[in-house]
This record gives sequence, C-alpha cells and structure tokens, in this order.
Amino acid sequence: MTISSLLTGLGGLPMLSEAETRSICAENPTGERAGGAKAIPSERDAASMLGEGWKVRPCITLEPGSTTVLADITGPATIQHIWITVDPAAYRDTILRFYWDNEETPSIEAPLGDFFCNGHALRYNVNSLMVAVNPVGGFNSYWPMPFREHALITIESQHAEPIRGFFYQITYALHEVSKDSAYLHAQWRRSMTTRACPEHVILDNVRGKGHYVGTFLAWTQLSNGWWGEGEIKFYLDGDEEYPTICGTGTEDYFCGAWGFGDETYSTPFLGYPLYRRESGEVPRHGLYRWHVLDPIRFKQDLRVTIQALGWWPNGKYEPLTDDIASMAYWYQTEPHNAFPEFPPVHERWSR
Repeated sequence: MTISSLLTGLGGLPMLSEAETRSICAENPTGERAGGAKAIPSERDAASMLGEGWKVRPCITLEPGSTTVLADITGPATIQHIWITVDPAAYRDTILRFYWDNEETPSIEAPLGDFFCNGHALRYNVNSLMVAVNPVGGFNSYWPMPFREHALITIESQHAEPIRGFFYQITYALHEVSKDSAYLHAQWRRSMTTRACPEHVILDNVRGKGHYVGTFLAWTQLSNGWWGEGEIKFYLDGDEEYPTICGTGTEDYFCGAWGFGDETYSTPFLGYPLYRRESGEVPRHGLYRWHVLDPIRFKQDLRVTIQALGWWPNGKYEPLTDDIASMAYWYQTEPHNAFPEFPPVHERWSR
C-alpha cells in the first residue's frame, strides 16, 4: 500500500506500510528520530522548574528582514500536514516559500495568511478538506506534497518588528515516491482591475504537464452593489483567444448561486467563509474552491483568469475596478517556469 493510495480513501487506512513518520517543530527543528524536547531551559523559561524534556522551545521569533528555515528534508518523502499559528501581523508581512529537489526558484510562494485562505490579513475560520483554519487562527494544510530528493521550506519576515510566538509543525512520511507523482505548486497574485480591462489573472505562464487543484480569492470591493457577475476561464494546452473551460459567474464557480444571498458557508471542497462589511470599510470577501474530485488536467500549458463585473442601472454589465488577490494551487512536473517577481510588502497590505 503506497502513500498515494492511502490518500484516495479511508479504505486503505488499516493497511500497513513501510513508510516512516517524522515531524518538524521548534522542539525538533530537524525532525530526526528521537530528536525532540532536547532544549535546555534557562532561568527565564516557563520550564525552568521542570528541566530538560519538558515544554522548553515550543515556538520561535521571526526577526525583521530574516529568512528562517522551517524544514530541510532529504527525500524521498511526502509532506502530509502543516500546522502554523501566529499573530495576524504576519499574515501578509511574511512569505512562505517551498523548494522541491534543489531547484533555485520556489514552487510555492505566498503570504502566510493567503496560503491558508486567510486573505486581507484577517483572521477567520475555514472548514474545508485541504485547508482548515480553526479558533483562534490555527492554520492547517492537508495538501499532499511529494518530493524525491529534497524539500526546503522557508519563511521570510518583512514586518518592521519582531514577530514573536511563531508556532509550527510539519509532518511527513519517508517512503518511495511514485514516478507518476507530480509536485505541488502555489502562486499568489494581486491586481487592480480597470474599466478598460476588468480581468484578474489568477495564473499564467505555466508550462509542463499537470492538473489544477484549487483557487482562493481575497476580493476587495471598491464600489457598491453586486460584484460577482464575472466569469472564470481556463485556457488549456494552446488555447489563445477562447478558453476550453468557461464559468458562468463568480458565485457559480464557488458553487453558490444568486449572489450568495449575503450568506457565508464553508464546506469540504468549496466555500465563501468571509463577507465583511463594516462601517467605514470597503466590503471584503474570501472564497475557495478545491478541484480534488474534479482536477483540471493540462498537458502543455495553463492560464486562468477571472472577470470583475457588476451591473449598470440600465441592466448592462458594469466593468469594475476591484482589488483582487488570488492563490492558485496545482500539481505539475518539474522544472517549472519562474514565478513573477513577488510584490514588496507595501503592495501586499490590505485596504
């Protein structure tokens, strides 16, 4: 029984495996066998009266301008679960990066909060199969992340002050990885749509073979009225002017209907967990959809866009100037094309 088959259903859960489980955290930063709880407390530590082997180093501090290695793993292996919690000040001011098999450019690059579907640097709960955010700000990822040679996970802090109390746990299985296993990729983008071109690019310049598995949007509405009339489009394998897959509306892509009726929801594969409309603020939205049972396959290339449309009073579509940030999640073969230059911190702040 392989790890990949175990992930396809609970029927394989009782089956024995030769895989070995390891887990990295501040108490065992290398994940080595019998490597946990070795920190020696000082007199200032809460564990000073208990001594070595107790809760001495449960978290770390991210210093301004620092890049911290969270995991440095020799494969073959599959990362199975990631848990992180930290103050919301880190949600847009820190950058998660994952590098597979010694590549120079990251396959995953995103603000910490957006990777876990907490956009706008806001904290709210998400109850889905692949990403769960639990009270109060417990980030969980269950995306399977296989790799063959090496995995490097870093977090860069661009916050002006030290970020204290950064807790993390990265659990993985050492095992042989199937030759058919692709690598998880995730990319963050943000743009301001215009009346001339009311379209946000979720993903572009993907080359290789793979399948698209998820979308998260942090949508900031800059005008009153309905904002989600636009369509999502998937351009596959040489599509140019016209896409192979075309949606019928933003709420339809996230499998709601009729403008959501001002209701939020969070389900295993799709959700609209955030609708925030506070006095003195512009409306903000958070939406996710996981293509777990319906992955979008491509053999050569992939481009994904979404339109920002509302309604004019005369019943015609209104092009909107909205602020849209997105996460795209997909699996593909390596090597991958380098991502666009990551925006500086002041271009990631929420309004």
